[in-house]
Amino acid sequence: MFGFYSPGEISLPARRNFLQQAGLGFGSVALASMLQNETARGAEVSDPLAQRPPHFPGQVKSIIWLFMTGAPSQVDTWDYKPELQKRNGQELAGSDPKTGFFTTSGKCLKSPFAWAQHGESGSWVSDLFPHLSKHVDKMCFLHSMYLKQNNHAPASLELMCGTNRPGLPALGAWMTYGLGSQNQSLPSFVVLHDTRPRGDDQIWSAGFLPKTYQAMTLDARRKESIDNLVRDAKHSDTQQRSQLDLLRELNQKHAKARPTQADLAARINSFELAYRMQMAAPDALDLTKESESIHKLYGMDNPECATFSRQCLLARRLVERGVRFVQIFAGKGVGGDGSVNDVPWDCHSDVQTNHRSCGLHTDQPAAALLADLEARGLLDSTLVIWGGEFGRTSDSQGDKGRDHNPNGFTIWMAGAGVKGGFHYGATDPFGYKAVENKVHVNDLHATLLHLLGLDHTKLTHRFNGRDFRLTDVGGEILKEILRNPVA
Repeated sequence: MFGFYSPGEISLPARRNFLQQAGLGFGSVALASMLQNETARGAEVSDPLAQRPPHFPGQVKSIIWLFMTGAPSQVDTWDYKPELQKRNGQELAGSDPKTGFFTTSGKCLKSPFAWAQHGESGSWVSDLFPHLSKHVDKMCFLHSMYLKQNNHAPASLELMCGTNRPGLPALGAWMTYGLGSQNQSLPSFVVLHDTRPRGDDQIWSAGFLPKTYQAMTLDARRKESIDNLVRDAKHSDTQQRSQLDLLRELNQKHAKARPTQADLAARINSFELAYRMQMAAPDALDLTKESESIHKLYGMDNPECATFSRQCLLARRLVERGVRFVQIFAGKGVGGDGSVNDVPWDCHSDVQTNHRSCGLHTDQPAAALLADLEARGLLDSTLVIWGGEFGRTSDSQGDKGRDHNPNGFTIWMAGAGVKGGFHYGATDPFGYKAVENKVHVNDLHATLLHLLGLDHTKLTHRFNGRDFRLTDVGGEILKEILRNPVA
């Protein structure tokens, strides 16, 4: 009758009475059709979120990626270039006016920020980061990042999915696919954002992997609320549990008749996860349970950074509860004309005004996150990553701005598995191009998967007749940056 079973297989009351008594409504009938149309996953996994052993012992349990949407300038943040400062306004040898999205002048633009060395490592940091500069001895800097795309959406796709082709799984989805969930009552992959970044859903997509591995997104504009989480007030917990049990029984009959559609197991388990989240998620997202001192540490009382501080504190609470991958897309920045920018670190017209605003928005919360994780012993198992989708040009766009630059930029990591106060790779004397120990995103992903205990060449998924992996046909582990050497 409903597409779940054959006549005579099970005895049910009249259709109208059945729906009224079960309280399921016609949404459950539509579910049968939806389940029939789901794409099959080519792996035999009864519970797709069950925790699975890594290929070898990993050093990292969770990753928090602070994604600096819009792409910060490497030569104004972490990659100090005295030669650029000296030659302001002079011709930049080897510059290409079409490197970025628009056209640049070909003339050097010095950093408008003051620079100083910090920590025992003597790491150079601009005055954009008075709080983060205190943590440089925890940071492993990759100064020679590069990629192929020179605009926000395709570059973000390349950085998170290994290539700029839409429809491929992001890093967080691959992590969950390979390792499962550490907490069966919370998603394994969570994204927090304010304004939606360019490329939005594709950046955190599960791609051709089952949708079980898709990120749960929390929008800061809606105070990180989760849609449809609260149980209907007309139903008690016992009634809801009975409804889910009946729905599971019918779904399992449906799945048993279709053994090749392995993705059905993922869809069935998603209902159970939603049920368990009704208790776990509100607790994880309740920041009133944190002390006033923690609120102040993160800057929640500071209107300049209140949104990002809340997101960083939520990230700590989530990894504390076993969430594997949390990604925060920084969402506020001011352009040269004073307007709010949906790609906040994008500094085409005025790098000084733009980056000062973004520094105020992100510096204190990010530093608090590092300090808080360390104080709780979580930095031994958590890796924090800071960076944008590419860098900026060393020559000017207009008088005071910088264009996009995919040829050289800085990302830093801090925490589990990587050397602190360590600098890897280098750009040229003007910070224009990566020239030493160049790091492509495939190399970064290979290294991150290694830290999680996954061999990037063996973490594959068969789709459309071929095996895919996050690193495609590339990727070299950055052995020099690891605390524990690789044979």
